[in-house]
Amino acid sequence: MGRLTDDELNIRQIVKACLESLGGWEVVLAASAQEGLVKAVSEKPDAILLDVMMPEMDGLVLLRQLQVNPVTQSIPVVFLTGRLSLTEPQRFQRLGVKGSIAKPFNSLTLVPQIANALGWNLQT
Repeated sequence: MGRLTDDELNIRQIVKACLESLGGWEVVLAASAQEGLVKAVSEKPDAILLDVMMPEMDGLVLLRQLQVNPVTQSIPVVFLTGRLSLTEPQRFQRLGVKGSIAKPFNSLTLVPQIANALGWNLQT
């Protein structure tokens, strides 16, 4: 099971559809960083796909909260972001995330990009 936190409804719906239909993954959605934190603690997903730019609490603040919480600190995080500086490998590695996917993204390659970032093997 994975979890997606993104404040844009259309993005959440598209990503959920892609990951479930093309990847066969169960996806739990969160519309805000605060909701994402609550769901990460309660659901304990296998991975988190996290938007960086969100109102009120951005993804970087949420990431730090996930990293200091013993319940969530081992959950791998992949950014889904429009901030190109966060797609540079040295930058996202320094932040402690497994990878970063730039917006706009290609919905057909999203599953392999996430799997690659997480080191997961895709079943064919």
